[in-house]
Amino acid sequence: MVNTAAAPEEQHFILSHLSPSPAQKRLALGVVLVLLVVFFITAGPLARVQLARIDAFIPAYATAMVVNDSITAVLLFAQFSILRSRALLVIASGYLFTAFVVIPWMLTFPGVFAPGGLLGAGLQSTVWLYTLWHAGFPVFVIAYALLKDADPTKRLWRGPAHVAILLSVAVTAAIVCAAALLVTAGHELLLRIMLDTVHLSALAPYIGGFMALLSVLAIVVLWTRRRSVLDLWLMVVMCAYAIELCLISLPNPGRFSVAWYTGRIFGVLSGSLVLFVLLYEITTLYARLLRAVLAQRREREARLLTGDAIAATIAHEVKQPLSGMITHADAALRWLGRATPDLDEAKVALQQIVADGHRAGAVIESIRANFKKEARNRTSLDINGLIEEALSLTRGDLQRHQILVEAAPSAPLPPVRGDRVQLQQVLLNLITNAIDAMAAKEGTRVLRVKSEPHDDGGVIVSVADTGTGIGAPELERIFDPLFTTKSGGMGMGLAICRSIIEAHDGRLWVAPNKPEGAVFQFMLRADAARSARASR
Repeated sequence: MVNTAAAPEEQHFILSHLSPSPAQKRLALGVVLVLLVVFFITAGPLARVQLARIDAFIPAYATAMVVNDSITAVLLFAQFSILRSRALLVIASGYLFTAFVVIPWMLTFPGVFAPGGLLGAGLQSTVWLYTLWHAGFPVFVIAYALLKDADPTKRLWRGPAHVAILLSVAVTAAIVCAAALLVTAGHELLLRIMLDTVHLSALAPYIGGFMALLSVLAIVVLWTRRRSVLDLWLMVVMCAYAIELCLISLPNPGRFSVAWYTGRIFGVLSGSLVLFVLLYEITTLYARLLRAVLAQRREREARLLTGDAIAATIAHEVKQPLSGMITHADAALRWLGRATPDLDEAKVALQQIVADGHRAGAVIESIRANFKKEARNRTSLDINGLIEEALSLTRGDLQRHQILVEAAPSAPLPPVRGDRVQLQQVLLNLITNAIDAMAAKEGTRVLRVKSEPHDDGGVIVSVADTGTGIGAPELERIFDPLFTTKSGGMGMGLAICRSIIEAHDGRLWVAPNKPEGAVFQFMLRADAARSARASR
């Protein structure tokens, strides 16, 4: 058992503190209306219909009641162990009381195990156990309703939860044993409710009416203090109790009639309602807990993935300008290391180093803005100019790997609106990937970069290579973060490209090239404002 009480914010997720939803209220009202309809049908045309005795009915009914009420009591005791509410302890004891009292009621029922019943029972023993049962449970419900709004200093149990539960079980069992002993050993002293094993005396409607009034009183007390789902369904249970007592006592006082069998079915229903609600709420809360745990796990994994992605993105994107800086620095050293230093060429190389440094800074700033989702510096751009710049920046790698470049810019193209650095990085990534794919194979190496207008007024850019291509299994995952087909790859380049293009309201996709290689294409929307001004 849990030995610490739930915090106030946790209590709102427990049945005895959870407020009923409008749907639950409508469902409860619907159940009560159905019970009333069945009552009026049974108490009217079918009231006098007498059925045959079914010997297996009583054991089946009693077993169902014992199982249902025992499970309900266990679940309510579990809630008490969390909340330490004396009210919950009382209502759990009430359900335990009904589970216990059904046992001697079944054992003493005439004709079930012996003609006159077991335990030395008399003719009045069974009916008086039923009376104590249906008068006792409403008392527990009334006590629950009064205790749940009691003084906070008296409302909570301060001792160990297991002590209170064991004490409640012992006291409830003692009460049931004392009641069973009283109605069996002293059956001759009891008021005559039964005339024989089937028919009730004229006293029965008065006793049944008294028990029904106790159930109605419990409904009234709960109604004035209703706050939780448990309160709502206990009122429904008390309605079922009152209807059951009216069915058994008023239309045709006696056993084995249609009303009597219907009343027993109502008894099983009343014993099952709170159990069903408890099981449903437990399942719902478990589902919420599972979703919360999974969401927390996904959030933690997302944070780890984001950290890895940021690190990989920075390493991936800064690698290109750093490689350019190293190349130009080596060139500057060679120009200066000549017998007659060529200062003009060295100056050009140093200027390229400065440009690469600025580009590295712009890339880092672009990455930061991309992950922070903040507003980008977007301007109207000429896509053909971006393609020329990207090819110029990768000219050294293209020449080193002997790659033929076929650039087919379409003129005129509508301007696009976007972040210059980010779109340049997309082109550089796609061109660099094409170079790597072709460097890994022999044969003719051709890079085709083409731009053309799209039907909806946008621009489509294609980067095609004659490299190793992309297999069908990899096509589905090629844009996933941290997925790579290269031994030294980081798996972030294409994921970044797609996120940049989608952030520009565009689309990036890949398809096989014919007869070999791959074609990456992306579509960007035209700068509507610039196009509108140009058309005037």
